[in-house]
This record gives sequence, C-alpha cells and structure tokens, in this order.
Amino acid sequence: MFEIESKNPDEVTIITKKTSITFNIADATVDAGLMVGKITGPGEFEIGDATVRGIPTEGGKTIYDVEIGGVHTGIVGPIEEGLDDLGVADVLCASSVRAVREIEPKLIVSMGNVDGMVAELKLSARTDKKLKVKGLDSLPTVREIVVLN
Repeated sequence: MFEIESKNPDEVTIITKKTSITFNIADATVDAGLMVGKITGPGEFEIGDATVRGIPTEGGKTIYDVEIGGVHTGIVGPIEEGLDDLGVADVLCASSVRAVREIEPKLIVSMGNVDGMVAELKLSARTDKKLKVKGLDSLPTVREIVVLN
C-alpha cells in the first residue's frame, strides 16, 4: 500500500510505510531524504520498498516509473516524449492528454490542466487530499481522473 500526494503541479510525493519520495519533474530530481542528497536525472535505484526507474527523454528531461507491490506508477507531468520507454503504468501522474492516451492507465493523477483532460478524454474527475493505492485490485475498473490538493 502507498499514498500519492501533490502540492504543486511539478511535484508528486509517494509515501510508503518505509519511506517518502518526492519527484520534481521540473528539475528532474528525486528527494527521499537520503544522506547523499537528491538524486538527479535518469537511472535505476531502490528506495525502501520502491523500485524507481528514471528514464531519459530526447529533450534531456527525465520521466519516472515507480513500482511498489506490483503497481506501476508513471510520473511524466507535461512531458510527451519517451513514453514508449515508460511501458505499462497502472497509475499515471500527468498533465498531458497525449500521455494518457498512449499509456492507457487505470487511474490518472492530474498534474495540471484538469479541465482540458476532463473535456478531451470525456472522463469524470474527483478531488482528494491523498490518493491511497492498496494494490492492483483496488484500482478502479473504469478510468478516472484524480485531482490532488
């Protein structure tokens, strides 16, 4: 089980029992309170019970695949490139309609432009403070958008 929080459009925080990891899409950093400081750019690493894969894009940005308990969470923000390398994402944190259409996640966490997403994808949106993911079985059967504030 893990939770997802987002207090601004450029950041997503994933919280597990063992750790808290903040992904900043704007500056391509991962902050997990490690003694080495923030992790910058692409690479593969394990933090607590999360396996993180930072994927480089052609434009020099980084998108992320985070796997916890068999659930893959893609964190792309407004980035629309490198999506093929991301692979399957059960939960997608994005502000790009194109990313949602290409990845086809079960659940979308809006990182901005929620009105555009709702209109273009013809989906409903709900607002929560945190998104709790208990496992693959707990994800909705009908795709929906979640706005975190």
